[in-house]
Amino acid sequence: MSDQTTPAAPPSAEPLPEAAPAASAYKEDTPPRGLYVRVFIYVVATHVLLAFLSFLVIVAKTR
Repeated sequence: MSDQTTPAAPPSAEPLPEAAPAASAYKEDTPPRGLYVRVFIYVVATHVLLAFLSFLVIVAKTR
């Protein structure tokens, strides 16, 4: 008895439609460009936040 719960679809006689040209240029081993942009924004935002908190500490100590 098979563990398969849904019947497999029979192979269609029609050829599959052509994939978009961009699909053939996609490489599995390269991360998407948006990932670099998000990491850059997070790093910059973290540095700005730390600089602002350091500024607040300096202002609080001088008073």
